[in-house]
Amino acid sequence: MVADNFIAARVSSETKARLKALAARRQLSESALLKDLLELTLSGAAVPELEDAERVCRMARAARLYVRLRPDDQLLLAESAAARRMPAATYVSVLVRAHLRQLTPLPKDELLALNRSVAELGAIGRNLNQIARATHQVVPTAEPRRSDVLAMLKVCEALRHHVKALLKENAVSWKVGYAEPSP
Repeated sequence: MVADNFIAARVSSETKARLKALAARRQLSESALLKDLLELTLSGAAVPELEDAERVCRMARAARLYVRLRPDDQLLLAESAAARRMPAATYVSVLVRAHLRQLTPLPKDELLALNRSVAELGAIGRNLNQIARATHQVVPTAEPRRSDVLAMLKVCEALRHHVKALLKENAVSWKVGYAEPSP
């Protein structure tokens, strides 16, 4: 549709200020906002049609969001993002998504640490299976010493404690904004 006509209206300075603020929040010009409001009103629809809402959602997914931060908050953001080895924008995106969906995100480094722990537990499990097979064989073999089994149990308990502490620290750090120093 070609826009070749012009509509003008006089409004109070308060209405003008409110329109300007709303346009700024939506990252539109005042003219673009007025045009959208007129189209919406004239179409008789109180809300956009479903296809329009889906189209807006698809566009919004790729859209950028600009946020103004106070200088001290910006410093805290930079520190928190650096502590998690993430770009600040990615950190904010993860925080917002986590807050909106009530998730506790697990950054890449922490996920890798958990994967390493799981791999270690797998190796210990394989060792325990070998020991169990050897003890059940008819052919006499060197049985595992009690100290060996106790050492493996100690490693398993330490890994479990480490993983639990990591998960707890991760959950707390997303609420507080930084990772608590380990004792």
